[in-house]
Amino acid sequence: MKRPDEVFRYVPSCCEGCGGDLSDGGLADEEIRQVFDLPPVRLAVCEHRAQRQRCACGHVTSAVFPAGVSAPTQYGPRMRALAVYLIAVQHLPYKRAAGLLADWLGAPLSPGTLVAFVKDGADDLGAFLDRVHQQIVDSPVVHFDETGVRAGGRGRWLHSSSTKTLTFYALHDRRGTEGIDHAGVLPRFQGIAVHDGWPQYRAYTSATHALCNAHHLRELLAIIEGDPEGQSWAGKIDMLLRALHATVEEAKAAEEQSLDPWTLAGYRAAYEQIIALGHQQNPPPTKRTGKRGPIGRSASANLLRRLDEQREHVLRFAHDFRVPFDNNLAERDIRMIKIQQKVSGCWRTTAGANRFLALRAYISTSRKQDRDTIDTLARLAKHQPWLPATAEP
Repeated sequence: MKRPDEVFRYVPSCCEGCGGDLSDGGLADEEIRQVFDLPPVRLAVCEHRAQRQRCACGHVTSAVFPAGVSAPTQYGPRMRALAVYLIAVQHLPYKRAAGLLADWLGAPLSPGTLVAFVKDGADDLGAFLDRVHQQIVDSPVVHFDETGVRAGGRGRWLHSSSTKTLTFYALHDRRGTEGIDHAGVLPRFQGIAVHDGWPQYRAYTSATHALCNAHHLRELLAIIEGDPEGQSWAGKIDMLLRALHATVEEAKAAEEQSLDPWTLAGYRAAYEQIIALGHQQNPPPTKRTGKRGPIGRSASANLLRRLDEQREHVLRFAHDFRVPFDNNLAERDIRMIKIQQKVSGCWRTTAGANRFLALRAYISTSRKQDRDTIDTLARLAKHQPWLPATAEP
């Protein structure tokens, strides 16, 4: 740091060589070492005094306190922002967050006070959530994912919809179309939906679909490790997908808008040949494994069928450079919720879960758009939540 807060100088008093006095010696050199540390932290108290003035007519007029100063003692927006940050960003349970604030700041907040801070913040996010929801619906490419969570004493399903700059969550009792409809994005969406291939997503035909190839590579790896010779098609298509991905990334780096038609045609022809080999190595089963239901298929045969019947969805990333190779963006947005579940175990109420999800959507979206997290939460504490631009950047 060029301008440290404090500087301590240490001057030798005598020569190490001859023992002579150095009080009149000249400076030969100086070695600098810097220590970065926290100063003692304490809350700053700002006192507001609203005076009452008596007029000559006898009437007494009172001054008005600033907006937000509504109680004899209260915590300010940055303190409230820090409390919400510990819970919604660092995923601390309420009791541990209260303990941290007491230990470091001497602020005797109870867990109940932190619950009130979270509730107040989430309750102010209605306009934010409406805007983000609509912007996601209007986006050209949206990532979808879902995961199980516990809230209100039972298992429920979290549905996420996100882009590079926006995040939206919805909680529902069901994983299927009821939950997707409740989230309200995919039923109205007409762009490209990137997902992991869960069959219920395909019921929404107004969207164009793209599958996560990271999932395919993981499934292919399991097949390769299980039977590398009998299922040689798996290794071949694994290498093809990786090579095609690298080719697309090279084209993007060169600022090209699409692959050369001949290059793409070559990859597609190779894809067809590998799929044909896969069918040779996975003939249709002829014996029923159980007394009822359809004849069972192996994991290899099921993956082969998906890669064959949904090849346009699998290869969407190579035809449209707006589409990524995987669905990692959605998985990253889901991961933050899974961390909260690991730390705290569950949400005791669905209302508490929905408040937390609203705050996570607010924080995730603001971070994706390079906003300062504490400043964004402080604005929320002032009942002036940040809103993304009316059109997605």
